[in-house]
Amino acid sequence: MRKPRKLVWRLFFSYIFIALGALVAAGWYFTHSLDAFLEQETAVELFDRARLIENQIVRYLDPPDPAAVDAICKLSGKASETRFTVILPSGAVIGDTWETPRNMDNHAKRPEIAGALASGKATSKRFSNTLQQNVVYAAVAVKRDSQPIGVVRAAIALARMEAQVAQIQTEFWVIGGIVALLALGVTLAISRQYGRKMDELKQGAARLAEGELAHRLAIPDSEELGGLTESLNRMAAQLESRLQTVVSQRNQLEAVLSSMLEGVIAVSRDESIISVNQAAARWFDIDPEKVRGRSIPEAIRNLAIQKFVTRSLNSRTSVEDDITVYRNGERILNIKSAPLLDVGPEPIGMLIVFSDVTQLRRLEDMRRDFVANVSHEIRTPLTAIKGFVETLHQNADATPEEAERFIGIISKHVDRLNTIIEDLLMLSRIENEGERGDIKRERTRLRDIFQNAVQICRARADEKRIQIELGGDEGLAAMVDPVLLEQAVVNLLDNAVKYSDPEKAVRIIARTVDHEIQIQVQDHGIGIEKKHLPRLFERFYRVDKARSRALGGTGLGLAIVKHIAQAHGGHITVESSLGEGSLFTIHLPRDPEHA
Repeated sequence: MRKPRKLVWRLFFSYIFIALGALVAAGWYFTHSLDAFLEQETAVELFDRARLIENQIVRYLDPPDPAAVDAICKLSGKASETRFTVILPSGAVIGDTWETPRNMDNHAKRPEIAGALASGKATSKRFSNTLQQNVVYAAVAVKRDSQPIGVVRAAIALARMEAQVAQIQTEFWVIGGIVALLALGVTLAISRQYGRKMDELKQGAARLAEGELAHRLAIPDSEELGGLTESLNRMAAQLESRLQTVVSQRNQLEAVLSSMLEGVIAVSRDESIISVNQAAARWFDIDPEKVRGRSIPEAIRNLAIQKFVTRSLNSRTSVEDDITVYRNGERILNIKSAPLLDVGPEPIGMLIVFSDVTQLRRLEDMRRDFVANVSHEIRTPLTAIKGFVETLHQNADATPEEAERFIGIISKHVDRLNTIIEDLLMLSRIENEGERGDIKRERTRLRDIFQNAVQICRARADEKRIQIELGGDEGLAAMVDPVLLEQAVVNLLDNAVKYSDPEKAVRIIARTVDHEIQIQVQDHGIGIEKKHLPRLFERFYRVDKARSRALGGTGLGLAIVKHIAQAHGGHITVESSLGEGSLFTIHLPRDPEHA
C-alpha cells in the first residue's frame, strides 16, 4: 500500500519557505545597500573636509613645518569632530588630531595613503586601534607642480552610523516578522482545515503499522478517503489473522534454534546474514540483531568461514569442512552447509551449521599418536627380546658366557618395557587425578622436595662429576602434592644431568614472582633447537631419538612433568639455545593465604 502524502502540509511549508526566503533576501539586500550608501556618502563628505584642510596646510609642507601642521589638524579636527592626519610622501606623520605625530608609525603602506599617492585620492574602511572602532578613511594627495608633497587624510568613526543602521535593520525585521507571522497563521489555519481528516487517517494507519491490528479506522465523510479507510480496515483484519500464524511458527523455530548447542547462520545468495542463533553469536562474539543484513566478511572476522561460505554458495550443494577459531584458545569447528530453499526451486541462500569438535579431534589425534608411539616404543624391545630368545633356543651349544650375555640383554629390554609401562600408568593416573582434583596437597617446604630429588639423581650426577646447586628462598613453601612434585623435579634433574657434559653445573631454584611460584631447573648442556620447543612436552616426542634411547629415556618424562604442573593448576615453560643449555620453569599458582 502506498503511504498517503500530506500534500497540504507540503504546500504550506513550501509557501513558508518561499516567503521567509524572500524576506531574508530582501533584508540582506536592504542592509547591504544601506551600508554601502552611507559609507559612500560618508566618504564624499570626508573628501570635502580633507580639501578644506589641504588649503590650510599646503604652505607648511614644502618645507615641512610639523608644528604648524599638527596645530591645524588638532584645531580643525576638534571643531568638526573629524580626525585629520597629514602624512609626507615618505609615510612619516607630521600632524594628527588625536595623537602626537612622533609617536605614530610610518603610514606609507596604509591602503588609503598608497592609493592617494598613486591616483590622487582613495578611501578605506577598517578597525582603528587608536579609536577602538570601525573607521572610514578618505585621503587626498597635496601636490605642487604635479608632484605630491603630502597627503591629507580625514577619518570619522562609524559608531553613530552603525547604530542608526542597526536601528533601521531592527525595525525592518520586526515589521517583516509580524508580516511573516500573520502569513503563517493564515496558512496554518487553512492547512489544518484541509489536513485534519488526513491526520486522523495517518494516526489510525500508524497504529495498524505498530501492530494494533485489532484497531479499526473511523470512516470519514470524504468518498475518496472513505474508500481508502475501508481498504485499510480489511487489510488489517487479514494481516491480524496471518500474523498470528507467522508469530506462532516463528516462536517455535526460535525456541528450537536457541536450544541448539550447534551454531546456525542463514545467509542469502549475496552473503548477507539472514539469521543467527545464540550459539553462533556466542562463538563469534556478535549481536544477532545488529549483524542481520550485514555481509559475512563484515560481521565475522574469520577468513576460513568467509571462504567456506563463498565456496558453499558457488557450489549450491552441501559442503563440509573443519575450521579453526580462537576462542578461549584454539578450537576446531566442524562446519556444514545446505541450500536454503524457499517456495521456488532455486535456493535463496545457504544454511551454515557449526559444531564444536575440538575435543573429538584431539582425542582422535591423541589416539592415533598414542597407538603409533606406543607400538613403536614397545616393538623395539619386544623385537630384541624375541630375537635373543630365538637365538638361545636355536643355539643349544652356546657357552654359558654367551647365554648370560643374551639373558642380560633380554633383561635390559624387559626393564625398558617395564619402565615404559610404569610411566604410562603414572601419566594416566596424574591425568585422572588432575581432572577430578584428587591430588593430595599439603603445605610443604620446596627445599625438602629439592633435596630428596637431588639424592635420587646424585649417583648419575657423580658419574659425570656434575654439581647440583640449590638456590632461591630456603623457607619457601607451597600447597602441593610432595610426591608428584618430587617426581616432576626428578624428571627435570635427570634430563639436565643426562644431557649435560661432564663437570657442568646444574642449578635448581625456587622463587616467587608476582602471583606465582617458579621452580627452575637450569643446565649448561647441549641445548635444544627452537623448532623442537613447541612439541617438547608431547608424549614420546624426542629431539634426538637415537641418543634418547641410548641414554635410557622413554619419551614420557617431560609429558609427566607437564601434567603434574597442570594437576596443580600451573604450567611449564622452557627456554633453550643450542649449545648453551636449557632452562625449564614450573609455574605454580601462589597460595592466596600466604601471598
